[in-house]
Amino acid sequence: MDELKGLLGGAGRQLFDAAGQAIAGAATEYLGNVINEIFEKKQSDTKRVLPSISNMKVLGEKGSGFRTRTDVQDYYVLRSQCLENGSLFEDPEFPAVAASLMFSRRPDRHYEWLRPHEISESPEFFVEGFSRFDVQQGELGDCWLLAACANLTQDQKMFLRVVPEDNSFEDEYAGIFHFRFWQYGRWVDVVIDDRLPTYRGELIYMRSSEKNEFWSALLEKAYAKLHGSYEALKGGTTCEAMEDFTGGVTEMYDLKDQTPPNLFAIIEKGFQRNSMFACSIEPDPNITEAETREGLIRGHAYSITKIQLVDIVTPSTSGKIPLIRLRNPWGNEAEWNGAWSDQSAEWRYIPDEQKEELGLNFDVDGEFWMSYRDFTRYFDRIEICNLSPDSLSEEQVNRGKLRWEMSTFEGEWAIGSTAGGCRNYLQTFWHNPQYVVHLEDPDEDDDEGKCTVIIALMQKNRRSRRNMGVDCLTIGFAVYRLTERDLAQKPQKMNFFKYNASVARSQAFINLREVSCRFKLPPGDYLILPSTFEPNEEGEFLIRVFSESKNTMEENDEEVGVGEIDDRIAPDVPVPSQPSPQRQAMERLFLEVAGADGEVDWVELKRILDHSFRDVDQVGTGFSKDVCRSMVAMLDTDQSGKLGFEEFQSLLTDISKWKAVFKLYDQDQTGRLSAFELREALNSAGYHLNNRILNGLVHRYGSRDGSIAFDDFIMCAVKIKTMIDIFRERDSEGTNMATFSMDEWVEKTLYS
Repeated sequence: MDELKGLLGGAGRQLFDAAGQAIAGAATEYLGNVINEIFEKKQSDTKRVLPSISNMKVLGEKGSGFRTRTDVQDYYVLRSQCLENGSLFEDPEFPAVAASLMFSRRPDRHYEWLRPHEISESPEFFVEGFSRFDVQQGELGDCWLLAACANLTQDQKMFLRVVPEDNSFEDEYAGIFHFRFWQYGRWVDVVIDDRLPTYRGELIYMRSSEKNEFWSALLEKAYAKLHGSYEALKGGTTCEAMEDFTGGVTEMYDLKDQTPPNLFAIIEKGFQRNSMFACSIEPDPNITEAETREGLIRGHAYSITKIQLVDIVTPSTSGKIPLIRLRNPWGNEAEWNGAWSDQSAEWRYIPDEQKEELGLNFDVDGEFWMSYRDFTRYFDRIEICNLSPDSLSEEQVNRGKLRWEMSTFEGEWAIGSTAGGCRNYLQTFWHNPQYVVHLEDPDEDDDEGKCTVIIALMQKNRRSRRNMGVDCLTIGFAVYRLTERDLAQKPQKMNFFKYNASVARSQAFINLREVSCRFKLPPGDYLILPSTFEPNEEGEFLIRVFSESKNTMEENDEEVGVGEIDDRIAPDVPVPSQPSPQRQAMERLFLEVAGADGEVDWVELKRILDHSFRDVDQVGTGFSKDVCRSMVAMLDTDQSGKLGFEEFQSLLTDISKWKAVFKLYDQDQTGRLSAFELREALNSAGYHLNNRILNGLVHRYGSRDGSIAFDDFIMCAVKIKTMIDIFRERDSEGTNMATFSMDEWVEKTLYS
């Protein structure tokens, strides 16, 4: 619980400073190539509602640090191989070694990795099914994970999606198991062997209350593998695990300083939509998991398992009182001892039929009731996981459960391109990815005609890289109202944010995996800008919008294409029919260098250009070999490796244009552009590109300090022009679609 204490304790509260101080350790390494794969989700009319493994996004997505897409572990293939060989599976990717336990230090004693049949005589995956009372905490500080597990057991469909029924110690047992987790918009299948860390023959981490039941210990191991080690699970928030089990969106409310007046209504609506709940009390900095006089454990994650308005009749009054049922993941006698606790006097005033409806029992199981008023008095935080629409079955909907409407996008903050920082950095803020959300209708029960909206910004692939010193970035978002006129601008430029105030925003910039907020907004169009606090902090993210009524969401970005060149550079671009003295000198130099055949190769072209463009070459190295070769390829239609005079003249026109653009944006005449200026510079040259392409260009041609040299800018422009020309040559009818065979595509792209 160390990190959770830091988060909730006095020092940790500084994280919520409205100034939003940036954290250290921002990732600066490019995280690989985007893999965009869409998997169809098969419907099953049987009781086992499980996603097909063949339709699941498995480990190996961008930046995960695990493996390539072609090298994933297939549970069914591996199990078949083990059964054929008569061997038990040993996972080479999460071996039974100390490094799988912890990354920051060596274990303080010798742990033995044992399989369940070496721990118990008759191991079972489930003993009489599964319930919230199965899960017991071990030595690892991951009670946040246990609370989420307890919540998960209460929904059979969701539980069996995470914990597949085909795991067994009886049918086709081969020492191999698998579990499924939601990771940043995709479900991944995690394969493990069943060797578990023990000390003196006892499990040291999560376990079930029945000694021969092992689903919870194996689930924890799979989750540890997903994040690199068991230690990576030390300290966290229950909402993080609840999201990974459901694909939902979480909210956190501070019950001491920021309790919304309608919190009980929010919780009621959450139960209508099958939401999952957890809560906690701020830890004692001096005592680990200290117990209060009321029997509650500080710094400990509880799950909320029910909420109910119950009738109460006393000699002096009658009415309804809101009650909340909670569970301590320890599952022991550590329970609330105040009003409405087990066998307290208050239960005498509740009718017997209501007690039966509540499922009231006074077992020593860590579960107890308390009043909503006492709950907000003694607890410091509540976490709500709002489930994605596909988490509810048709049966649940038919029984009155409600679904959220959801929209989602993946994005990236790239140095010098889309990592613009927060609104404090107005010059670069608008470079952040932008998303337009349209809210159609107000909530059915909203008297003010407004829409409930939950906006959640999640940064990707951080916990699994803790062993590399990667911490969470400090993130947040801002929301702006858009008019019909504003919608025509893609993306919104700096002046929009200079003269328009946000209508909503995240409460603070904070270094959590996810930042989410609930808002009430009138129907209309809104612009969301997710960002890090400081500019040039690189990372990937997922932005999601949940609403009670329908919403639509799209990226507010340019369409890729060709437009007019900037009027400011037009006078500097010579017309071929009216050559300038400089152009005439270059043409004479061409003929002199070309010789008798009248053509130049890339070496000769480099000699001509280096001589002619010395005024913008601040370094003195001239054009690179690659850019000269690319220039030749751009115009070399017969692939001879040389340019003739007419082709050279066409090239001069392009270079003159690009040179004029570069000088326009290189106002301090350093021979370099800020990478943040690349979009505007290319727009001035007549090229319109979206964020994904710009990110790729900055990664490819930008320097570490976020600048672009003249030579790299020319190379960038050459590549864009070449690829657009190749495409437009095939798209003769202007349909924005072109068809290439494999050999045609390889030939054209390789040579260009």
